[in-house]
Amino acid sequence: MDLFLQQILTGIANGAIYACLALAVVMIYQAIDHFNFAQGEMAMFSTYICWALIAGGVPYWLAFFATIIISFLGGLAIERIIFKPLHSAPVLSHIVVFIGLVAIFNSTAGAIWDHNIKTFPSPFPEGSFGGLIGLHEVGMFFVTLLLLLAIFCFFRFTRVGMAMQAAAANPDSAGLVGIRVGWMLALGWGLAAAIGAVAGMMIAPIVFLEPNMMLGILLYGFAAAIVGGISSPGGAVAGGFLVGIIENLAGTYIPAIGSELKLTVALILIVTVLLFKPNGLFGKTIVTRV
Repeated sequence: MDLFLQQILTGIANGAIYACLALAVVMIYQAIDHFNFAQGEMAMFSTYICWALIAGGVPYWLAFFATIIISFLGGLAIERIIFKPLHSAPVLSHIVVFIGLVAIFNSTAGAIWDHNIKTFPSPFPEGSFGGLIGLHEVGMFFVTLLLLLAIFCFFRFTRVGMAMQAAAANPDSAGLVGIRVGWMLALGWGLAAAIGAVAGMMIAPIVFLEPNMMLGILLYGFAAAIVGGISSPGGAVAGGFLVGIIENLAGTYIPAIGSELKLTVALILIVTVLLFKPNGLFGKTIVTRV
């Protein structure tokens, strides 16, 4: 029973990592209607910016919030400079650009900060909670919940948030009532980049900082978003915790999986949910008139 409880808590700790990134995945999906395959590399690059600021003597929390602002502006610039001209291009063109962005961010980070593994400071004290889960993981759990609450309040109670939802749901009608659809799309990119930066800064103290740190975690983030529901930020967070718990229990109690094949569990979850419940466990069914 103690082993089972420990695996559940460890799964929740891992799930907090996946949930953070899944929030960013959902944000950009709601803006552009498909995945941003460069989301992980953008988060990694933002984390390096924060590390550079801290290494230069900037206090942690000042560097943390400065990185969020820089990431927001960077996401905004990427949409305005790169994706705005491709607005009417086929989806395949967007995917090619995403792959290019992955290579650009990864190689640029390696060229500027090299490929050596670096330690990233945690804003939370060292130690563990009851000897079962680290205090950083506990802190990351609450940061994820705070992010979810902030997103909920933004979309529910602010005019900009409601305008973003309208622009994503029906761009033509939103434009007719005066909503600047293009800028709402850019704002979605900026918010997704900012949330991804928070995810990267929370993840780096656990996995260490290096240019390839987000490659596997991004897949878990996609799994979390798909399992929970790509149209639901709350569902994405719940999906992150579910993926973390399921892959941890499977690795512990199924000998054939162990610790080496945990990533396979995420792939199986993606395929299973897409086959039997494509909208995810908490996602909404979207009906389009043709």
